[in-house]
Amino acid sequence: MDSYNSPSTKPLYRGTQIIWYLLGLLNTLLAFRFLLKLMAANSSAGFSNFIYTFSYPFAYPFLNVFKTSKVEGSVFEWTTLLAMAVYALIAWGIVKIFFMSKTVSTHEAATKLNEENK
Repeated sequence: MDSYNSPSTKPLYRGTQIIWYLLGLLNTLLAFRFLLKLMAANSSAGFSNFIYTFSYPFAYPFLNVFKTSKVEGSVFEWTTLLAMAVYALIAWGIVKIFFMSKTVSTHEAATKLNEENK
């Protein structure tokens, strides 16, 4: 059976699209957090408050990894950049796991193994 016509190909494709879309949303949220902190945005303003509130659970595990750099109210939040990188690696790993479940023909598997053992 051709792996491109496998019944698992379309769900696999949709699954990877969903993962990349969710990563895009999360990293956009974290990028807004980073930029607002960098530009010393008023945290009680509606938009800033919204971004800080919704990004906090995703930034929280990383908040004490590095010290923040502050200059006259501006905060360079290294930890938000770290969070963005970690979430991107997690998404990449999930997509790779999805691809491991892809149906492959014996010929395709043999070809890939030969390429890896060169």
